[in-house]
Amino acid sequence: MQIGFIGIGLMGFPMAKNLLKSGYNLKAFNRSQDKAERLKEFGAAISTSIKEVVTNSDVIITMLTDDTAVDKVMASEEFVENIKTNATVIDMSSVNPVLTIKYSKILKDKNINYLDAPVSGGTIGAEDATLAIMVGGDEETFKNCYELLKKMGNPTLVGPVSSGQISKLANQIIVGVTIGAVAEAVTLCEKSGTNPSKMIEALSGGWADSKILQTHGKRMINKDFSPKGKTTTQLKDMTNIINAGKAVDTHLPISSLIKEMYKDLVADGHGNTDHSSLYNAIEKINKK
Repeated sequence: MQIGFIGIGLMGFPMAKNLLKSGYNLKAFNRSQDKAERLKEFGAAISTSIKEVVTNSDVIITMLTDDTAVDKVMASEEFVENIKTNATVIDMSSVNPVLTIKYSKILKDKNINYLDAPVSGGTIGAEDATLAIMVGGDEETFKNCYELLKKMGNPTLVGPVSSGQISKLANQIIVGVTIGAVAEAVTLCEKSGTNPSKMIEALSGGWADSKILQTHGKRMINKDFSPKGKTTTQLKDMTNIINAGKAVDTHLPISSLIKEMYKDLVADGHGNTDHSSLYNAIEKINKK
């Protein structure tokens, strides 16, 4: 099986690396070619164009930053006109579900299979191949790609096309809101003279325990906001959440509040920090 992988960034690099380590033949493309070049030592062929990476590939995986990046790739003639019949496109980017439906229809008209398969687990999950992979598409295509996806994490077929993206938005509601809750909990402890590290230890195993408490809570305490999941990405996801709610006439008040907090955080210059830096927004409020 020949894999074409587009998007070798924070997430794409470890995901592609795991496929190479599992023995797959893989061609890699990234707009900044130096990012793709890092995969050479693991056996990847480095493509210099979208046309080159998709030509003769059985499966094309895209792992791109946002709707604009996905549009730029999938709307190009280089992409659409050079994928062979019956190949499969797996978009693992986190994008607006409307975009997913649009490109699945375009590709289906050309007899190209399509899955939307966004992920959760951050760079740690990508490195360890333990990502939660939420898949939308038909069952046969999912079955044909299951072993491939399994090399990057734990794939689950949620439903038809766009179900993966809706599930990812649900995931990001929980992530965004929980980060906010942890930021407030850490801040309360700090302001009250209570050791926040001991608070996290005390909560371990209880109802409030979570990966976010254990991982992001410690980042907040250590003031280490080097990006594992960027604030700009979380803002993009929160915006898509609000828009998805509007599309089905559903108001999401807590998500709306968290979105505005991330919007302010980006405006204050924290866009390239880890999304756990929402802690800084709580700090700013308490300095007023």
